[in-house]
Amino acid sequence: MFIINLIYKVPLEKVDQFLNQHNEYLDKHYALENFLASGRKVPRTGGIILSKIHDKAEVERIIENDPFKINDLADYELIEFIPGKTSEEMKFLMK
Repeated sequence: MFIINLIYKVPLEKVDQFLNQHNEYLDKHYALENFLASGRKVPRTGGIILSKIHDKAEVERIIENDPFKINDLADYELIEFIPGKTSEEMKFLMK
């Protein structure tokens, strides 16, 4: 499992120009069951995506198709972790 930490490199006005495309990208990966959760950081300096993919190379390949990456709007930090405990709902989502 990976936490994908996005850090914006440009002003929010530029990020907002690609927000609809980014949301379509997210929707695609929710439909493919690659992502479990996503959202903005507070303060809005980037975002977080929680991915249930186990292969780092696959996560990196998926990130390459994010409009924020394509348009050089954000840096991406991948944090791999193995959940030791989860809620019952999360266990269901991770299957």
